[in-house]
Formats: sequence, structure tokens, C-alpha cells
Amino acid sequence: MTQATTRKQTLAKRGAIAVGVFVLLLVLLILLWRWDWFIPLVERQASAAVGRPVTIAHLHVRLGRVTTIVADDVAIDGTTQFPDKLATVKALTVAVELLPLVRHSQVVLPLIDLDQPSVKILGDEAGANNFSLSPSGSSSSSKPGGGPRLGVLRIEQGRVHVDDNHFKALFDIAVETRNAPDPFKRPLPADQGQIVASGTGHYAGQPIAVHFVGGAILSLRDKTRPYPVDLRVENGPTSVSLKGTVEQPLTFGGANLKLAFSGPDMSLLYPLTGVPLPATPPYSITGKIDYSKQIVAFRDFEGRVGSSDLGGTISAVPARVPTINADLHSHNVDLTDLGGFVGAKPAAAPDAKTAAKSKTGSVLPDTPISMPKIRAANIHLTYRGDHIKNKSVPLDNIVARLDIDDGRIDLKQLDFAVGTGTIFSSVSIDPDHAMRTKAHADFHKIDLSRVMQSTHAFQGQGIIGGKADLLTNGNSVAKMMANGSGGLTLVMSGGGNVSALLPDIAGLELGNALLSALGIPNRATVQCFVADLPLKDGIMSTNAFLLQTSEARSVGRGTIDFRTQTLDYSLTTRSTNFSVGSLPGPINITGKLNSPSILPGAEIAARAGAATALGVVLPPLALLPTIQFGVGDSAACRDALADVREHPAAHGQAKATSKATPAAHRHR
Repeated sequence: MTQATTRKQTLAKRGAIAVGVFVLLLVLLILLWRWDWFIPLVERQASAAVGRPVTIAHLHVRLGRVTTIVADDVAIDGTTQFPDKLATVKALTVAVELLPLVRHSQVVLPLIDLDQPSVKILGDEAGANNFSLSPSGSSSSSKPGGGPRLGVLRIEQGRVHVDDNHFKALFDIAVETRNAPDPFKRPLPADQGQIVASGTGHYAGQPIAVHFVGGAILSLRDKTRPYPVDLRVENGPTSVSLKGTVEQPLTFGGANLKLAFSGPDMSLLYPLTGVPLPATPPYSITGKIDYSKQIVAFRDFEGRVGSSDLGGTISAVPARVPTINADLHSHNVDLTDLGGFVGAKPAAAPDAKTAAKSKTGSVLPDTPISMPKIRAANIHLTYRGDHIKNKSVPLDNIVARLDIDDGRIDLKQLDFAVGTGTIFSSVSIDPDHAMRTKAHADFHKIDLSRVMQSTHAFQGQGIIGGKADLLTNGNSVAKMMANGSGGLTLVMSGGGNVSALLPDIAGLELGNALLSALGIPNRATVQCFVADLPLKDGIMSTNAFLLQTSEARSVGRGTIDFRTQTLDYSLTTRSTNFSVGSLPGPINITGKLNSPSILPGAEIAARAGAATALGVVLPPLALLPTIQFGVGDSAACRDALADVREHPAAHGQAKATSKATPAAHRHR
């Protein structure tokens, strides 16, 4: 054997040994290989993606053109305050197509399968929670391949547990997919693989039941296919349903949804909508939801609130403090249904006599004006009510414009039609300064017969005009009047049966006793009524108070103290007709507003001051602009003011001391 042959044999033997060792090592590698060696790398990547530690028990990989990765017992950690796991998955299966990844750096995931996923959402009363994540990785959408392309999502026996004291929420939601297609079949049917979620428990202190059916996850990225949504929520007595489609839901491209909600009180919607609404009677509303240019709109809705119909459009700009624009209208409205907007309970408004008999003895409402969560949204509202149908309220229609900005309330316009006349009013409230309130009202040619229509007792015609101003603070009508300054000027020209008019206007249980004390016959006709009453620090005094009837003239002087809700008033009546008798002095009306007493007598005349006679403190000419604006060119009131100024003692007073003279007849 030659040396060369020996060398070849040696090399061959060594090569065989090397191959054997390589094969042996390969076999050993295959036998001993563990994909778990990559778990630390995967955990680091996943933890960076979600901003919370992620752990994996085992990792399995099946290589191929479509590589399948299975992670067992995946868990996302909680927080120091909430140590329970945020989420766990018994088995997470992800299929990855290698070719798009190698060629185009595009991540294509034909399948994501979650076996028994469980999520715990926890929160405390202060608002802290366990689900706020802080991802530290960069967005995948910035990479050359863009975001991942998702295929089929399968969820088996999913569970979400919510326990959040801040929202008074404790409920469980079961989540699964149904009709999931074969993820490796092409093309994938986008209409299969619906997401279904159902939950029960409590939310906002009320029982809640939720049922949701959404489209397949594949259709989320399909711009040509609207994403179907079917949501039903029962939260206590409140029912909400939302059904339709969403355009490009990942980017909120638009929506075509029908929203219907109903319940006993709109204020109960706040936990579901985040929009502060006042208390209302039972309601039922249906309309369309759409989304465009970052504005969510509830359009062309119709329904009922109490016995009133309600329709219009509400749009919202989502933000930390959302801006809400509402244009609402009613064809027929009962004002008691709107009581919650001014802090009252949505119930039938009591009449004046019922209010006077309240347990507190207060005529003025002392219920605090409720403005819950007034800073939760900035609101711009217009409202029109074509016809006010409450027969106990002498108003015909309503127009309102309201702005709420950063908690400040500006009711720019609150107008009511009354017959052929109008009440124009405005109110502004600043909660930051002890509910500082500024209010103004103009009464323009109010039809008196329309005002008295609900009494069924008043006959005749008349016009009311005037103005009212109030600058005050307080969280109820009673406190506002007790702290208020401003005044009321009221003029009435012409009228009907004074015995029906005065008790109803006053809202007091004086009845015919007052009229008898004044010496006014039951059938006397009102010719003019003027009252100019300034208000300062809760006390209303008298600049002018005149009631001119066909039979007598009454002039008043005194005060009304809204701090104690008492009055101390003196009324003096003199006849303008020789057939009517006259009291020797004034009468005094004193005591609580809800139950005053009438005390005629000489001592009252002395206390009231005979020097005031029948004069009017305010010069008549100063009231003429108000008279002209409020009731037009009223000769009756103009002449009555001039007459009482020039001749404070009418026939009745002259008759008490001497026989009638020609001069007396001139002033009949």
C-alpha cells in the first residue's frame, strides 16, 4: 500500500468521523432543542410593547412557509397597588407568513388564537386603575413594512372581570368568536368570525346587562367594508341600543348607527355617556349617530320626555372636557317636563296656594338648584317649544339659548309668548362666586286675559308690561331673593273683575277679606295698576303702588322682607264714586307671606304715616317710558298717575268731612 493510499484512507476516515460527529450533534440538537431558550427575548419585546412585565411559561414553534408560534401561560403583570395579573392566556397561538416578512418586512398574521384569555380591570374610588399602559417600544406603523395585517381572530372562553369603585362597577363579561373561518383559506371571508360579548353585574350602583355583536377582526382594516355593530345595554331602568355600521373603525372614518334609549330619568344616562343631563320624567328617544371631522353627532332624533315631544340634533367634539352643541325643538311641551333644567323635580308644578301651605311655611322654593357635574362639558343649546300645553301655565311658546363654558352658565335668551305679548328674559350664573346670578326680564304687552285663563274666574281685557332685575347669589330661589338687589316695575292697563284678579295674582289666601277691607266692590273694573318696587339686600320697598278701579283708588306703601318672607304693608283706599263708602284710615297687611293678617285701625294709620296720604313717591313721568313699552299708549294709567299726584285726596276723603262740592265732581 503506498503512502498516498494510506493518506487517502486516513482522510476518509477522519471525514467519516467528522460527518458522524456533525450528524450526531445535529441529532442531539434536534433531540435537545428547546424553543424556551428564546423566552427571555420574547418577554423583553412583549414587555416593551405593552409597558408592563410579560411572562411566558413555554414557547413552541412549528416552522414552515406559515410558521406557527404557541406561547403557553402568558401573563401581563399588575401594578404595585393592584398586584393581581392584568391579563392571562392559557395558550396564545400566532401564525406568521415568512415570505412577506423576508421580502417586504411586512408582518402578516393569518391567525391569532386566544385560548381562555382572562382580563381583570380594577380601579379605586380615587380613579387609579391597573389598565393604564405605557408602551416603551416604537409604533410598528413607522417601520418600512407598516402595521401588521391581521387575519382571523379566534377567542375561546374569554372572560373580562371589572371591579372599579370609581364607577361603582362590578361585572363580568364573557367574550368569544363564532363562525370563525379557516385562516389559511384564500380569500378569507371578512364576514365570518364575529366577536360576541355578554356581561352582567352592576354599574353606577345599578344592575347592568350588556350584549355586543361585532364584525370579524379582518373587516376592521377593510376600508371597503363597514364594520357591523349591535350593542344592547340595560343599566338599571335605562335601556340603550346601538345598531348599524362603522366606517374604518380603526381611524373613525364615519358611522351609520341607529341609537335608541329610554328610561325614567335622563340624569341616569351620565355614567353611560359622560354628558351631564338634568332630571327628567320618563323618556324615549331614537335617532341616528354619525361621525365625521372628529365630531360625533346624534342627528334627526325624535321621541318624548314626559308628555312633551322632543327632537333635533346634538353634536359633540370629544375631548377631556367635551364641547356639546344642541339644537332642540318641541311641537308641544309641558314646562313641568323641563323642571330639571332649573333644579326642580320633574313633577307637576304646585299652584300658589299649595306652595303657601308647604311644610316650611315658605312661599318661595327653597330646594337647592342642582347643577351636577356642571364642568363635565361645555354646552351650547338652542331650544324652541312651539306650543306650551300646560293649562295651569299662561304661556304659549318658548325660545331659549343657553351657553355653559367652564362651569359658567349664560342663559342668553329665555322668551315666552303670552297671548299677543312676550316675556323677554336672560340669566347668568357664576358658580365660582357663590352662585352669583344676574337676571333681567321685560314684560311687553302681556295679554291679561291669557294670564288669567287658567283660573276660569277672570273676565275682561287688559295689558301688562314692565321689567324686573335681580343681582344676587344663592343656590335656591328663596336664598336668591333673600340676598338680592334690583327691583320690579309692573304696569297694567284695563282689566276685569278685580275680586277675581287680586287674589289670583297675589297667590295668597286673602280672598274677599282684603277686598272688603279695601272697600272695593266685587265687580269693580281695574282701570290701571302701577307698581314700582325696588329691591335691596333682600328687602323690597315701594316707590309707587297704585290700583285704580272704576269705583276706588288704592295706594300702597311698605316693605316685603324676603329674608324672613314677611311683609309689612299699608294700603289706603279712597272712593271715586259717592255711592261707595271709604275707610277712615289705611289697613295694614303683616306677617308671613303664606298667611298674612289684615289689621284695620287707627293705630295702623298712625304707623303707616298719614303724611303719605295717597301720593306716589316716584314722579309719574319717570314711569311713562315703562308704561309705553309695556302696555302702549295707556291714557288710563297716564291720567291716573297724574291725577293721584295732583289730587291725593279723592271724593271719599272729602265726603267724610263735608258734602260733595263741584270740585269733587271734577275728579270722579
